[in-house]
Formats: sequence, structure tokens, C-alpha cells
Amino acid sequence: MCSTCGCAEGNLYIEGDEHRPHSAFRSAPFSPAARQAATITGVTFRPIRSAEGDLHYGHGEAGTHAPGMSQRRMLEVELNVLDKNNQLAARNRAQFAARQQLVLNLVSSPGSGKTTLLTETLKLLNGQVSCAVIEGDQQTVNDAARIRETGTPAIQVNTGKGCHLDAQMIADAAPRLPLHDNGILFIENVGNLVCPASFDLGERHKVAVLSVTEGEDKPLKYPHMFAAASLMLLNKIDLLPYLNFDVEKCLAYAREVNPTIDILLVSATRGDGMASWLRWLENERCA
Repeated sequence: MCSTCGCAEGNLYIEGDEHRPHSAFRSAPFSPAARQAATITGVTFRPIRSAEGDLHYGHGEAGTHAPGMSQRRMLEVELNVLDKNNQLAARNRAQFAARQQLVLNLVSSPGSGKTTLLTETLKLLNGQVSCAVIEGDQQTVNDAARIRETGTPAIQVNTGKGCHLDAQMIADAAPRLPLHDNGILFIENVGNLVCPASFDLGERHKVAVLSVTEGEDKPLKYPHMFAAASLMLLNKIDLLPYLNFDVEKCLAYAREVNPTIDILLVSATRGDGMASWLRWLENERCA
């Protein structure tokens, strides 16, 4: 269980499972699991109230809140879940490092242009670097199909009710791809700026993609994600003439939560900044 939002594996399947006639995904992809009614007890947590009357639930040891669960219990659950995940992530990282593979975890909110950025990147790298992609979504195989159109091998990992990929999913998916030594494995995570920040997949870097259509204060609203990222790609800059978006303020906010974050301004559709992005990839691949 994800202690951040309470999501479970749901109907997790690697691509192909949705076509099996007896798959749980086919019969009831969104039906909740049957469970006995439980009495909620021990509700002692109270939010902090500001002078304006706003409610803040992100305080306490766990940094979050769940009805009927103490802060201590929430912290225990999170530590148990993340400890198991981190052990698997360390194993993934060792396997990738043994073959000198650059593994990147692309994270963003839905609609940032992450998949378009990735497809355009793969077209530019075609014939120069061996690449492969693990695509994460709750449902559909649409994005994996888009990746394959570039000639790059890809596998879809659908999480059902889950809001993020975890290290076990990567361990299951990576062996199904033709990964080559000194190549690049791109992991496109589920569109979500909350839960993926906490889950190590065995990647070398998290790359946060933020589009100018989302608002310059996203790094302050979702600080854990931008603090965990090594690089921020500010995407869709071709739209700046049509938007009220303060680029300098956005960059300042990102560096406020992560002073060491690298930042590149790009337009996946027009090509602005893509050369700098490719140089970053090459530097990391050769590091």
C-alpha cells in the first residue's frame, strides 16, 4: 500500500494481460476489493489552522493524514513499504550499473508533454544510442504504441488503481526489453507529482518535466518531487508568447526547493533546447 495516498497495486498488469479472457482487469477493472466494515477509532489528529482559516494536514511525523490512523502508525507503514521498495531498487540499480546503462525516471503531472518530449528525443537519438522505454500509466497501451512508432522497443506497465511505478514493476518489465550495454532506459512514470517522488526505481536520476501551461508555482506546490529531481525540463516554451507565465519566477521557485537542480528550457514540438537536452544525456551516459 502507498502510505502517501493509500493506493494499492489495484489491477497491475504488464502489457498483454488485459487481453487474457480471465484477467481480473477485464472483469472488473474499477470495482473495489470486498472487505469487512471496520470501525474507525483513534481519530486524534487535528490540522493546523492558519489565521485565515486555512487547514494544513501536512504536519506531524508522517507529514500527511489518514482517518483512523495515528501518525506513528502511518510512519511505520511508510517505512515498511519504502524499505522493501528500496531493497528492490538497489538490486535494479546494481544490475543497470553492471551494464553501464543510464536509467532515467521521467516524472510530471498529466499533460506536461512528457511523452511527446520522449518521442522527439528518441527520434534524435535513433542510430546513435541504443534506447528502450518502460511506459507507466493507470490504463491503456497508447503511449507504448507511440514510442514503438519511433522504432524504439517499449513495454507498457499499467498500474490499475496505483498512482506510481515501483521498483518491483521495473524489475518485472526490464528483462522483457532488449537492453544494451551503454544504452539509455527511459522510464516514463505515471502522471503524478506526489507519490512518484517517494519511490526509488533504481534510476540514476529523476527528471521532472514541467510545462509552461501549468503555472510557475508548481515547484512550491509539489516540493518533494522537485527536491528529488536532478533535472527540470521546462517544456512548451513555444507557447510563452500566448501565456501569462513568469519564467524567472518559476526557475527561482525550483531552486528554492532544490538549489542544485539543473534546468533546461525546451520545446519538444519546435525543437528549442533539444540540443542542450541531448548533450545532458550524453554527459550522463559517459559519466
